[in-house]
Amino acid sequence: MKTVFLIIFIVYCLITVFIFLYTLMQWHLTAAYIRYKKKKNLDPTITDNKLINPDRRVTIQLPIFNEPFVAERLIDAVCSMEYPTHLLEIQVLDDSTDKTIDIVDMAVASWQKKGIDIKAIRRTERSGFKAGALKYGLAIAKGEYIAIFDADFIPSKDFLQKTIPVLNRPEIGMVQTRWGHTNRHYSLLTQTQAFWLENHFRIEQTSRSNLGLFFNFNGTAGIWKKQAILDGGNWQSDTLTEDLDLSYRSLLTGWKFVYLEDVISPAELPPTVDAFKSQQYRWTKGGAEVSKKLLPKLFRANIPVSVKIHAIGHLLNSFVYLSVSLAAILSIPLLFIKNFSPSLYATFTILSVFFINLIILTVSYYTATKEYFIGSTIFSFLKSFQLHLSLSSAMSFFNSNAVLHGFFGKKTPFVRTPKYNTEATGNIALRFFSQQALPKDFCITALLFLVFFTAAIYGILSANWSFIIFHSTLAIGFSMLLTQHKKKIKEC
Repeated sequence: MKTVFLIIFIVYCLITVFIFLYTLMQWHLTAAYIRYKKKKNLDPTITDNKLINPDRRVTIQLPIFNEPFVAERLIDAVCSMEYPTHLLEIQVLDDSTDKTIDIVDMAVASWQKKGIDIKAIRRTERSGFKAGALKYGLAIAKGEYIAIFDADFIPSKDFLQKTIPVLNRPEIGMVQTRWGHTNRHYSLLTQTQAFWLENHFRIEQTSRSNLGLFFNFNGTAGIWKKQAILDGGNWQSDTLTEDLDLSYRSLLTGWKFVYLEDVISPAELPPTVDAFKSQQYRWTKGGAEVSKKLLPKLFRANIPVSVKIHAIGHLLNSFVYLSVSLAAILSIPLLFIKNFSPSLYATFTILSVFFINLIILTVSYYTATKEYFIGSTIFSFLKSFQLHLSLSSAMSFFNSNAVLHGFFGKKTPFVRTPKYNTEATGNIALRFFSQQALPKDFCITALLFLVFFTAAIYGILSANWSFIIFHSTLAIGFSMLLTQHKKKIKEC
């Protein structure tokens, strides 16, 4: 029995070391962000972009598939951009099969009458999904620059004026802007998602850009040079994250990217747990697919060591979910290590120094989100941080399935995240997209909640404090998912 515990202990420690190394990268990015903010406060013009005398033709691509509640809003926002109409082309890449077709046609016709060069472009079949639509539109695009917006985005009128000055620099191939969240306060789920994403869109993207590291186009709310897309091998549909895939292929050819934290493009967060899980599955599986596809090229690339290390860590991002779920599973037998192997238990207690992960993440997320807690007590932040840890830890189990599917080549379709526009539609869109039956993984979620809730109680009763925080965090996360499932059924 002691040998079994030794093996479990060693594997657990290796997993913990991997997570610790990833957290150290997060600390490096956080420290760089803090330095950048101090420098920016001393010189507020550090990221200012001057308005331009437009002389570049721009094509805006709007990939749409069955988006009846947001399509018209998107088209209206894009057609209202401040840019000379003779230099602007708008492609509505509409693969829809529902009433979205009629909504798009009416909106397009209305703006055409106002002198806007806008067209609805439709394919005979939806091959390649979003990547296929973007590639199809690119082949006939008039613009030298290509801006892309998903259906739930509401870009500002001055988006092009704020991004094109940066893109005019000859070495820059893409400019990405920060996502805003129109429905941040819709529910506990959307609040937690917004908290989760702030770290990526503030700390990670900003620091990678400022440090000259590789970072990715987020699939929307960015603008490319057409040549950078072509040099990278154009859009490809062999992964579910075509944006990450193209980004790294383009960067490896020598193009550079810039991230503009202060330019915000508002969008909608998935308001239901099903939509959230679907989005997470696609992002995570796609990340694993891209890592399998491009890591060999990255290892061989002639780039600075620091850039390579961070790029490898970035592409292995999805494997953190697998590590967390494996650590959670192994922690159950390790609850009893004190009884079977006191010496290993003593060593394990010493290794609890890895709780430094928690300290680093706390500092990182506070740095990213502190403006939302101005005037509040520190407990408001800690509550949001705990909910984020709980939800992300619980989602690690489901995202791990996506990692394995991606890395081992299981083919799955591109399932787009439904867009609800809940501010305007209320529960109408929720009913439209809803499936009344409980999801297939509901029972798994309930079982995992019982396992980790029981483990937390056992730890308290046996005075075994090693995993109390970990197991409690997981139990809260699974209870959040269960609650959101029930909330969806009740509303719809």
